[in-house]
Amino acid sequence: MTYSQAVERLYALGNEVSTAKLGLDRIAMLLRRLGDPQSGRRYVHVAGTNGKGSVSAMVEAGLRAAGVRTALYTSPHLVEPLERIQIAGTPVSEDEFAGAFAEVHDAVRMMAAGEIDLHPTWFESVTAMAFLLFRARGVDLAVMEVGLGGRLDATNVIAPDLCVITPVDYDHQNFLGDRIEQITAEKAGILKPGVPAVFARQSARAMRVLERRAAELGVPFERAGEVRVSDLEITAHGSSFLLGTERVECPLAGEHQADNATVAALALRRLGYPASGIATARWPGRLERVAERPDIVLDGAHNLAGVRALAAYIRRFYAGRQIRLVYGVMRDKPVSEMTAELFPLAAGVVVTAPENARAMAPEEVIREAAPHPDIRAASNVAAALARARSQAAPDSAIVITGSLFLVGEARALLVK
Repeated sequence: MTYSQAVERLYALGNEVSTAKLGLDRIAMLLRRLGDPQSGRRYVHVAGTNGKGSVSAMVEAGLRAAGVRTALYTSPHLVEPLERIQIAGTPVSEDEFAGAFAEVHDAVRMMAAGEIDLHPTWFESVTAMAFLLFRARGVDLAVMEVGLGGRLDATNVIAPDLCVITPVDYDHQNFLGDRIEQITAEKAGILKPGVPAVFARQSARAMRVLERRAAELGVPFERAGEVRVSDLEITAHGSSFLLGTERVECPLAGEHQADNATVAALALRRLGYPASGIATARWPGRLERVAERPDIVLDGAHNLAGVRALAAYIRRFYAGRQIRLVYGVMRDKPVSEMTAELFPLAAGVVVTAPENARAMAPEEVIREAAPHPDIRAASNVAAALARARSQAAPDSAIVITGSLFLVGEARALLVK
């Protein structure tokens, strides 16, 4: 089976969010059929609403810099699905990805006679593939980012050495509940009896849920909001601070990334490693500047908390400069609230849609979005980029945001 065939068959399973079926029974049965490839290695399990991918990338970078044979499992991807499974800092090869899919597919066919209720989903299949590749490549410690929620997420079959919960906010309410307490309870589902945890700075309501669950399970935990951070310096391209007496250099842009780096540093400290390796982390598509004159900035802000962080970055580092937005969003997002935060910062907005079944049509976005005096629709991402560039002065900035799927398509066009 070739890589393109494997990807085609994966996508035939349907969109990974709209067809999600939360629960651990299918993934557990599939992994048993595969010989439980998730067993025999150490894990860091990372859940949360915002920042979990950034924290995962920073923790993995810190471990790898310390000489650990690492793996990183994240979602979604920006351009190619194989980006989700990285070993020793590099995405697995197309041949490895295709081979792992073939092994999963063959196992599912053998299970079809009543052993399993439904075919494993897109996300369940790729999660099983990751475990197979971790085993084949002799990974010592894998950092696993939760896909959706936590308690019933396919990644929650591991026995971690450490659990990390980044800031919890509103997202995927149709799966996780409408109240912050319900959403937090789902995220807290990754906690395991006696396994230490690090909690990012949280709202009071979210922290109460986390603390209560930790007490029930006997989980020792640290709160990132209570550690001493000093000598903080934030630039347009990263941050630097002292965590106690240890200097932490964060190469990811945005004030919120200093908070994420604090969480990552505490996680590394809990595992017995220094935070110095955080300086080598890369996390594309998150406040990533990919061109100059004009600046082109990619940011996958796809919920209200992420949009607020992006708006704060624009106000701090692009004050006085003209901003042009390229915007696209999924149908299940609070478009009016998100655009109310972002659109007033822009001189012009071009609305488009990535090639995704969940994407909202540009005309529908314009109807639901906050009003703007200069807003136009473009049929695809390439056309949207061309329009924004034609209107942007050399000293201005183009910000591409609203969805990681949109950012992925734009990045494929902009970064060779």
